[in-house]
Amino acid sequence: MKNENISLDDQHVEEGCCSSNPGNNSKKNNSNFQIYLPAIISLVMLIGGIAMDYFETVFFKDWIRIVWYVVAYIPVGFPVMKEAWDSILKGDFFTEFFLMTIATFGAFAIGHYEEGVAVMLFYAVGELFQHSAVEKARGNIKALLDVRPNVALVNRNNSYVSVNPEEVAVGEKIQVRVGEKVPLDGELLSEKASLNTAALTGESKPDSIAKGDTVYAGSINLEDVIEIETTKVFKDSSIARILDLVQNATSRKSKTELFIRKFARVYTPIVVFLAIGVTLLPYFFVENYVFQDWLYRALIFLVISCPCALVISIPLGYFGGLGAASRNGILFKGASFLDAITKVNTVVMDKTGTVTKGVFKIKDVKSYDVSEEELMKYLLVLEAKSTHPIARAIMEYQINENSYKASNVTEIAGKGLRGTVNGKTVLAGNKSLMTSNNINVPNETETIVDSIVMVAIDGEFAGYVIIADELKEDAHHAVSELRKAGIKKIIMLSGDKASITEKIGAELKLDQAIGGLLPEDKLNEVEALKKIPGTKVAFVGDGINDAPVIAASDVGIAMGGLGSDVAIETADVIIQTDHPSKIARAIKIGRSTRRIVWQNIYLAFGIKLIVLILGAGGIATMWEAVFADVGVAFLAILNAIRLQRMKWS
Repeated sequence: MKNENISLDDQHVEEGCCSSNPGNNSKKNNSNFQIYLPAIISLVMLIGGIAMDYFETVFFKDWIRIVWYVVAYIPVGFPVMKEAWDSILKGDFFTEFFLMTIATFGAFAIGHYEEGVAVMLFYAVGELFQHSAVEKARGNIKALLDVRPNVALVNRNNSYVSVNPEEVAVGEKIQVRVGEKVPLDGELLSEKASLNTAALTGESKPDSIAKGDTVYAGSINLEDVIEIETTKVFKDSSIARILDLVQNATSRKSKTELFIRKFARVYTPIVVFLAIGVTLLPYFFVENYVFQDWLYRALIFLVISCPCALVISIPLGYFGGLGAASRNGILFKGASFLDAITKVNTVVMDKTGTVTKGVFKIKDVKSYDVSEEELMKYLLVLEAKSTHPIARAIMEYQINENSYKASNVTEIAGKGLRGTVNGKTVLAGNKSLMTSNNINVPNETETIVDSIVMVAIDGEFAGYVIIADELKEDAHHAVSELRKAGIKKIIMLSGDKASITEKIGAELKLDQAIGGLLPEDKLNEVEALKKIPGTKVAFVGDGINDAPVIAASDVGIAMGGLGSDVAIETADVIIQTDHPSKIARAIKIGRSTRRIVWQNIYLAFGIKLIVLILGAGGIATMWEAVFADVGVAFLAILNAIRLQRMKWS
């Protein structure tokens, strides 16, 4: 795990006290054997020793019996003793390793050799279960790491050469063969491509794109050889950004994790002193006090007090949540945000690019005194001189032939365009442009909510084109799922005009939709919401102008496919697929993770408390203490890995 720069929580969670790093694939089987070998040796010798004790084997007496159990103890006990010693050298005396060591030494001191070996053996078995669980939990994140492109075929000196993706510059042409990973972000030069983007978006359906579309690093080419012109260097590419987020996600601990770590540091020395009390204090209150009996009870107390189940299962639970989210195309930048999103009760969304596609299309064309085709010929040659998104939408209009020519085209700020087309003066823009040129506008345009481009030819109103942004396919489903998730208020804030924003808000049945806002206005609205007692706000956006609001909200969520780099850098959670329905899914994953973590806390404390009382009262034996401790850890681990099997609609 260290090779990939991913950690869970504590050293023993990552490695285990009796495990080793699996290494590369060529050594995997050998490494797995090394992991299990110490436990196998100790188990065989323990069973052999118990059998010889049971049948009262003649030679198995005195020093031979002691040596046998010492040899059985060493394979599983030595790694724990080493961890305890290393912790002591660092000034940390009271660790679970220290508890296990003194408990087993005590068992040997009073002649309970087989129980001393059993304590370490079952602890080692628990570590093996934990190791297996960690491998399973990190499988999704390893899949992400596996999509890291290793080579790029770059066109240099009229031939394609293999180079490291980090050596490719912006603007170079690269080739990607069938089945290969796209090494860098770029623009498709080939006519079409079919790509598997599952590693980036969590969506298994192939993504079909056309010439000029954006191609993201980490996608897999499914059909034909394609050529791409790079638009970003590797360190700025989508896959590099995702890898960085994933690799650093577990470094941001949740409050629960941090509390448990602090609690364990206080709890462990208390347990040690209580064990000393269990051993010595009865001398003053109990008749027929037998030191060995009360020492045995204290050793049971130490074994069952070990906080391994908590220290292992809690970070494993959060790690499982991070992995489950990444498999669903959702990136949390840390376990702390898995916790934070569970408290959200108000979701505020941007409009364009968040619930709408951010792609304008012609919705309707209305002409007066000229045909629709003639109207569009005038408008097309004029709008060809503009780079405005609405102009680009108009240029998508299909027309067989257009011999019209535009000249003297000028842009009138905030109003539209003026130019000469085939000797006629043509105006194209909003109502303000028409009225400032004394052109009468039909009353019917007053009721149009969507964006409208009006056209006048030689001072006479000639018609208009209605331009509208489209809702994303899952926008209605997204709102429905948020309601089901218990979100009390859903609000839309947009820089688009109020009438359009309100129309979409009504269509989606939102609680509130406010348009005509500048970035600072959006920020003020979110700040006002946060001041309402009990309100926890998540803001969802995709543009540069959304970054301040994303940063100011309790949980900032960015649309990662189409979103700006600034918004993605600022956000706490990234929706890689640009599907707003994933917002509710992120909330559900966060809640499931938190629920499982707290189930493990209650389970560990409840069972341990019961066996602690029984052990101190002389009812529970060392064997029961061992099985209870390992059993709790095992149940907690099984509970934590349930996150990998859960499905969210």
